[in-house]
Amino acid sequence: MAKIKPRAKIPKEAELDEIIEIKTLIRHPMHSGRVKDADGKTIPRHIINKFAAKFNGKLVFSMNLEPSISSNPYVSFPFKVYESGVFELEWTEDGGEIYKLSKSVKVS
Repeated sequence: MAKIKPRAKIPKEAELDEIIEIKTLIRHPMHSGRVKDADGKTIPRHIINKFAAKFNGKLVFSMNLEPSISSNPYVSFPFKVYESGVFELEWTEDGGEIYKLSKSVKVS
């Protein structure tokens, strides 16, 4: 499998109380466990099953992902910026593998 690399688009700067959009994408095949390979064997379930976003250590958004989510899941959500800080984004895969990404935003 190709190396799994999460990405996020978060403004580097924002005004106090501005609502910004957090956009995330992770390249992942999201095998549902219902598809067969060329030999007719079922490909085992292998998905990203949780996504969480923290801002300055506080959870601000989370969701569970199910097998019906398409490959390369894209997650977007609004956030009202009240101070400068760091977003910590975390994707959890079946089996416990965790992919992390951090991005900063400065409030002016």
